Amino acid sequence: MISKFYDHDNGRVMNGVLVWLYGRFGVAGHQWFAPISAVLVLGILWAVTALALRRAGLTVPRGVPLLVASMVAVVFLLGSPNTYKTFYWPAASVSHTLPPVLACAAVIPFLLARSRGARAVALAISLVIGLCIGTLSEQSTIVVLVVLLAALVLTFWTADQQRRRRLRVWCAVGLAGTVAGALILVTSPGSRRRRGRFGAAKDTSLIAPDSLAGAARSFGHIMIDTFSAWPYLGAVAAGILLGLVLRGPGGVTPSSPRRPVLLVGAGVVTFLVSGYLATLVAYPVFKAGVVASTRLWNDFLFLYIVLLTGLGTLLGQALQGFRPHVAAMRWVAAVLCVGTCIGLTPPLVHLGNQMQRRAHDWERQDRWIRARVAHGAQVVPYTPTPIGKMTEPFGNGKRSWSTACVARYYDVKHVDYSPQLP
Repeated sequence: MISKFYDHDNGRVMNGVLVWLYGRFGVAGHQWFAPISAVLVLGILWAVTALALRRAGLTVPRGVPLLVASMVAVVFLLGSPNTYKTFYWPAASVSHTLPPVLACAAVIPFLLARSRGARAVALAISLVIGLCIGTLSEQSTIVVLVVLLAALVLTFWTADQQRRRRLRVWCAVGLAGTVAGALILVTSPGSRRRRGRFGAAKDTSLIAPDSLAGAARSFGHIMIDTFSAWPYLGAVAAGILLGLVLRGPGGVTPSSPRRPVLLVGAGVVTFLVSGYLATLVAYPVFKAGVVASTRLWNDFLFLYIVLLTGLGTLLGQALQGFRPHVAAMRWVAAVLCVGTCIGLTPPLVHLGNQMQRRAHDWERQDRWIRARVAHGAQVVPYTPTPIGKMTEPFGNGKRSWSTACVARYYDVKHVDYSPQLP
């Protein structure tokens, strides 16, 4: 599988490893991928939240870190424009949903490190995760590189001398690992083949004026859709609740972080730059279709959700000054979190019903096709079973590249369109 991805498909070596991990279990691997990945995402976010608070010397009531991590996970996995591709479709998840969260996991050993040996282990893990991200997703690679560069620059103003050195070394190692992984990916035969298939084989295609302008227009459309999406308010509410319950050493109200305006401004610029560059990387292949390919947005939308949570935390911390109303504001923030979850329920129930119907139709057609193949058929009819704007054979009545995939799956010469399920 690794050789197939490196030499033929797209050069994403780590992508091949993850596909092998769930693909080796067949249909069950696809079915169990979503719940297992949800537990992984929640575990990483919970650990990062709890450890970051502890490292900063801040305390919160028990359960708050889990609540914040849960809200970020819910908004990211279930509040996206296309939940099916973001959460339930393993192929999209391993390429665009999991990479930014896995990159976030590199922070855990850094936050845990106290001794020199532990810091060395944290650096080694940062290097390995950087290599993995670099060979997993081009878009997430761009986002990680921009975030690490921004963190490196911010150390000049937001960290003391001792922490500054440790942060710089950690960021530099992460940058080195990610760049090395990216070089492995972009120089692979599979990556060159993929770019060639879509007419983007030239190295200058990214910086062509048409690409730069087209990516800017597309990113603008993506931002309009993103800024107008209500589920992201849940991340802000979770951050506000966290900020309202923060306590410093001795239970006192904590002071604001150093240079908060600089932190917010840097966060916004980092998100916009990384989002545009991620869109630019995808543009030569997808062209204007990058706006409709919402799974590609997840590489930078995770950063957006984290940024909103951080902004909410700063706002909640500032609101602690209004002592007579703090309790009421906590309740309002908690109600907003609950309201976000309730608001996401109807579309999730509808999607669940769609998935159940599609599974029934797919299994019925699968049994019928396999029976025909067992009797020697080399050409079989196929009825599309669309869901989540997935590319289906004969979608919109047209033959697509996925038609050949279905033929290979059933080991037949080709498949023909059938308007009705067997």
